[in-house]
Amino acid sequence: MTVVLQGFVDHSDSHGQAGRYGNGDVQWMTAGRGLQHCEMFPLLHDDKENTGELFQIWLNLPKAKKMVEPHFKMLWAEDIPIHNEEDINGKKTEVTLITGSLGTTRALDPAPDSWAADEKNEVLIWTVKMEQGAKWSIPPASKNAFRVLYFYKGDSVKVNSEEIGEYKAFQLVPDAKVEFVAGDTDCFFLILQGIPIDEPVFQHGPFVMNSKAEIMKAFVDFDETKFGGWPWERSDMVHPKDKGRFATHIDGTEEIRP
Repeated sequence: MTVVLQGFVDHSDSHGQAGRYGNGDVQWMTAGRGLQHCEMFPLLHDDKENTGELFQIWLNLPKAKKMVEPHFKMLWAEDIPIHNEEDINGKKTEVTLITGSLGTTRALDPAPDSWAADEKNEVLIWTVKMEQGAKWSIPPASKNAFRVLYFYKGDSVKVNSEEIGEYKAFQLVPDAKVEFVAGDTDCFFLILQGIPIDEPVFQHGPFVMNSKAEIMKAFVDFDETKFGGWPWERSDMVHPKDKGRFATHIDGTEEIRP
């Protein structure tokens, strides 16, 4: 998942799929049995900086799903659900749900073969904005979940009374209620959670498998098939400057967004 907070990303892949997305959009790509893809950062502005800010999150597939068909989908910013809360002092917290649910708010459907597609895996990917001075509590998960928070913007936040500074990542006790109190500026977080797949992980280059033998097989497969080849005129493909947000899918359908 590529979560773009600011700026734009151009996508092209070996199945002929393509897209331009940004400013709150999320691209969800499942590589499965193999997919070449290119991500570029188009320089769309001549009169100001082309700012880029994003998170890229790799969510592993279990062994039974490693060789599924590749999948590509867009979660457009205007469609992604947002859960809003207000504390007793009227201070607001805004939770953007990329996966999972909070209260009565549910995220859009995940990629079909993802570990996140089964609710029992408790996969949460949230971005959170807390107004200066706001109080907010994250509900507890099951004790088997792994939960981590990255505080990426703001002067400080108190987590169960412990003060944390900007650019800090820390693990949370999953089955405990945790209270956050924003500092003297608005505070921004990325929250990741899930039940561990609990299988061996072997990684080399861009490939993530369960054993060294499977990694070697992945390299052989790429040498033999190039995962469908490369249909684009350049390896570092950038779409036309005047093209807006869009996604072209393997069946030829195209989504156009303003």
